[in-house]
Amino acid sequence: MGTEAPTTVVIPVRCAPKKAPCPNCGKPGRRKRMLTRMVRTVASKAVAFLEVTYGEYQARCDCCTTFRNTPDGVLPKARSDNKVRDLVLDRILQDGMSIERTLASLQREFCLDLSSGFIYDVLRDRAAPLDLAAHRRMVLEHFSGTLCVDELHLGRFTLLLATDPLADLPVAFALVDRNDQDHLRRFLRNLRTRGLMPRVVVTDGSNLYPGVLAEVWPDADHQLCVFHVIKEINKLILDAVRRLRNAMKRRGQAGRKRKRGRKSRTAKATAARRGPTLKEKANFVFKHRHLIVKRRENLTEVERNDLTRMLEYLPDLAPLRRFADRVSWLFDTPKDLHQATCRRAAIVRDPAFRAVPELVKAMEPFDAEKLPKLMAYLNNPVSRRVRTNNPVERTNRLFRLLEKVRYKWRRRRTLVRFVVLKLDAVWSHWVPLKSKKTDPQRAARRRELRPQTGQRSRQAA
Repeated sequence: MGTEAPTTVVIPVRCAPKKAPCPNCGKPGRRKRMLTRMVRTVASKAVAFLEVTYGEYQARCDCCTTFRNTPDGVLPKARSDNKVRDLVLDRILQDGMSIERTLASLQREFCLDLSSGFIYDVLRDRAAPLDLAAHRRMVLEHFSGTLCVDELHLGRFTLLLATDPLADLPVAFALVDRNDQDHLRRFLRNLRTRGLMPRVVVTDGSNLYPGVLAEVWPDADHQLCVFHVIKEINKLILDAVRRLRNAMKRRGQAGRKRKRGRKSRTAKATAARRGPTLKEKANFVFKHRHLIVKRRENLTEVERNDLTRMLEYLPDLAPLRRFADRVSWLFDTPKDLHQATCRRAAIVRDPAFRAVPELVKAMEPFDAEKLPKLMAYLNNPVSRRVRTNNPVERTNRLFRLLEKVRYKWRRRRTLVRFVVLKLDAVWSHWVPLKSKKTDPQRAARRRELRPQTGQRSRQAA
């Protein structure tokens, strides 16, 4: 059965006054004649047109001889109005659709028969008038002094990205051909030329950053991402759990082979009295291995019981669990670098930890050279401490999830255009953090009541 033809809607629009301003200088001109053209617009499940009646005017200035006007929302000589262009931008930049899916969606919902070239023209026209200098001034005005830097591989290119974690604002980007120190040095020097002088720079554990950061910003503290360090430590702890579990499983498979067939009632009762076998214990440990590295404050009551059961089945897991607790103790509560150094010494000198090969390798980031970079956030006030590279990782993940949209865009120009449009959407919706204003009278009343409150608390004590 065939489908019915969509309804055609024609909306008349008149914009032909007797006098109209020149588009260049604004001097009014007199109308010579009236013209009509059809412009495609948006209507749900219908073919909609704007029947635009406009005028051609005799110019009274030296800009041109004649000019024509256009209604609001319609570009000169455009076959579609701005509503169609907005639909294209929303589907590609906000919904993350590819070009093919965008064309299919507009055809299905609004009966728009567009081409891929039209979509490229819309993206180009949207990116052309953007003022990146204004974005740079805004970033410099609200810069908090902390900078996160990371890289993202997009096909044969590498996207270098810097963000401000405290202001939650992307700072700058660069699309380079190779991920090396020369391109990174050029990127950071451009940031310094714009006036960005960070006090703290947060990066992951890549070897690209230490030498370049010491050269470009010698006075800035280099903070290594604590999240990546803890992730590598947990991976080594789980490797040790896997090794102990496999040894336990091999012990359970030794001995006489089990008889063929089903067990009798007597055999089942005997096995129930003996409890779980070594093989069953090893399977339980493997199933709940994540509890060894999970933070203790995040454990539920059921998970605590499972963890106790794991340690009963395999007591060799106790040093691994205690090491995971010690790592959290090292990074969560130290007040200064001296206290962190003392806690680091307590972890490194523990003989139970040094007896496990995986834990010996996990303690390598705690050496005297790397520990100050892991604890550089302690030099800042509590409200301005940033110890992870997660803010810039989230922005990288944004482009990674949208990679299907630009999968076929292999040229540098189209990639840069897409990144600029996406970052412009982030910059346009960004709102600066407002400081909380305190009432001076309320603050004075609090100061008056503070001694009385302290006196009551002492009396109650």
